[in-house]
Parts: sequence; C-alpha cells; structure tokens
Amino acid sequence: MPLPAIGQGTWFMGDDPGLRQQEVSALQAGLEQGLRVIDTAEMYADGGAEEVVGEALRGRRDRAFLVSKVYPWNASEVDAVEACERSLRRLNTDRLDLYLLHWRGNIPLEETIRAMELLQQQGKIRHWGVSNFDVDDLEELWQEPGGTGCATNQVLYHLASRGIEYDLLPDCQQREIPIMAYCPLAQAGRLRQTLFSHPLVVESAQQLNISVAQLLLAWAIRRDGVIAIPKASSVAHVRDNAAALEVTLHDEVLMALNQAFPPPQHKLTLDVV
Repeated sequence: MPLPAIGQGTWFMGDDPGLRQQEVSALQAGLEQGLRVIDTAEMYADGGAEEVVGEALRGRRDRAFLVSKVYPWNASEVDAVEACERSLRRLNTDRLDLYLLHWRGNIPLEETIRAMELLQQQGKIRHWGVSNFDVDDLEELWQEPGGTGCATNQVLYHLASRGIEYDLLPDCQQREIPIMAYCPLAQAGRLRQTLFSHPLVVESAQQLNISVAQLLLAWAIRRDGVIAIPKASSVAHVRDNAAALEVTLHDEVLMALNQAFPPPQHKLTLDVV
C-alpha cells in the first residue's frame, strides 16, 4: 500500500509528562486521518517519544508505518542490535518498518550496513535508511557492499531551506530513494515565526482558503518522492496537517513563492537541526 505524502513527527514529544495523553491522542487521530507514517528516534526525549508512540499504537500497530532512528555511536554491528531492541521495547512492538542512521558518525558505513542487514535477517526491521546525508555521503554509502539497500534519506526541507533542490533531491530521485522532509514547517524559533508571518505566505494561504501550515506542507510534498513528517501534538493540528494532502498549489502561487524564496543556484551546506 502506498504511503501518504504526509506523516507524523515526534520530536519533542515525551519531554513533558503532563502532555503525554494529548500527544498519544494526537498520534491516534493522525492514524484515523490516514497519516500512517510515524517517525521517532531513540534520541527524542531520551527514548520518551518512543514510549509515547508505543502507547499510541497499542492495538493499532498494523495501521502504522513505524520509523525510528539510531544514534551514530550505536550504529556498530553489536550496538545497533542492542539499540534497536531497546527501541522495540519502548515502542512495545516486535518490528520497525524503517530504521535510520540518525546522522553520520565515526563508525564505518560498511559496519552499519552489516548491522542493518542483520536486523533485517532477524525480522526486527523491514527496511533501513539514513538521515542527514548529503550527496557525497550517499555516494560513499552507495559504493559499500549492500549500500544500495538504503530505502530513504531523511533531511531538513522547507520553503525557507531549499538547498537540497540543487543536487541532493535530484540525486535521490535518480536513485529512486524517497526523501523524508523533517521540520517541513520550519524549526522552532525566529525562522518559523518569520515564515508563518511572511506577507506573501499569509496572502497565498488566504487566497486558497487554507492555513499557512497547509500551504507549507503542500509546498513540501509538491514533488514526487518527498514525504513530510511534521510534528503535531494536538488533534486539531493533526487534522489541519492531514487536510494538506488535498491541497493543490497552482503555478501562479508556486511562481510567487519561488520569487520570495528562490531555489538554490549553487551547492549549499546541508541544513541540519
């Protein structure tokens, strides 16, 4: 079954016990809206986000495409298996649909690939991939034995951060590796506030009778092979995000956004949060 182009992120979930039930309800509401991809990591709230996801998926595991990520220092052949098993316990499941190397570290890629293949053989993960890999990193990965088994690359991507469009996105499309766009609504802080209050962005959303978040999500998934994973810790936000799947941005809107936020004309350093 094809995955929807919008999923659910969990960064910052699990930090505040007082918000736990709200976060669980939001994830469950997302599943009801068809947002099957749920992305988490052992890093988020030191495993707390995985526990929130595990609670949300109780009795619903088969309805989700479950993604988690391993620290780079846990990506050795032995440590990755142990890290994955800890994640599975927190998630209260026997398998992950996708397991990602969170970012590149000092452990050789060849060893991490072997670890991922072992986890596949053990039935603990279905697919594996990477996160925060630029073109050179992917090329090196591709040259390693088994490297072509990489199923995705998760990177930062939103209207105000378009660097991947110059080389990384075309490269992944050529290799038929989907991009998972994290922070598609811009990371917290000044940049998010600037983007959400930008006159053209606000005006474009109003003209289409949609929210700014829906505009930004529709923009992020306008290309084939891109899945956006916004975090939404309330049922209302989840429903708002899901509605973006039905939004079509006309050429006039896209041209105006391109003028305000031009695509890159040269290689840029990969944005990372």
